[in-house]
Amino acid sequence: MPVTLKTAETKPGISYHWGSDHLLIMLGNRTLPRIRMLFWAEFILTTGMATVFLLSAIPFTSGFTHIVSALGAAGIYLLAAYRFFTRMFCEERILLDPEYLTIVNRTPFSQKTVHYDWHNIGPLHYTGRAHKTDHPLKGKCYDYFGFETQEHLIQNLHHDGNMYFNYEGFPVRFAKGVYSWDAEEMVRMMKIYAGGTLRLGPEWHRMLQQQEWDDA
Repeated sequence: MPVTLKTAETKPGISYHWGSDHLLIMLGNRTLPRIRMLFWAEFILTTGMATVFLLSAIPFTSGFTHIVSALGAAGIYLLAAYRFFTRMFCEERILLDPEYLTIVNRTPFSQKTVHYDWHNIGPLHYTGRAHKTDHPLKGKCYDYFGFETQEHLIQNLHHDGNMYFNYEGFPVRFAKGVYSWDAEEMVRMMKIYAGGTLRLGPEWHRMLQQQEWDDA
């Protein structure tokens, strides 16, 4: 990759790296704090269960069952660590170059890189959070039992991304955790690089126009 010529950064943590023939947008890890707390809770619960298995296996030389319990505990520890670090330290990057728009998802253990040819990329859209109705067990004035809060947590946990385009007939979602105020800045930067190559959905006209009014 060519040497970065210029870097611009916007809060909270999105950075733009301009090269001689590319634009690299580093989104970082944008997992919500309450989702991080959920990951911590799962990790603590899972390792606690593994510890119970491990303690039940002591001493390890007293029989086949104890050895199997110890191995099972080790497997649970490894699985818990893998899930925890994969989700807590994942990063998303978007690379624009003359031929492709590339989406990169990195974790401490793997990297997934997918290239999308500009000629086959449809208009870029912004979806934000999908509209959902209130949970049927939510109270009229207050969520007494936390049903609605749980629904929002599940929605955020399984959210694929706030921006998408159609590629060869299939939707490609990305920019997880990037909401309108950051998405608008991202699109401005992408348009500076790609110009007319990057096509936008009709919703961007309203969003960008509103941003100009707010800045006036």
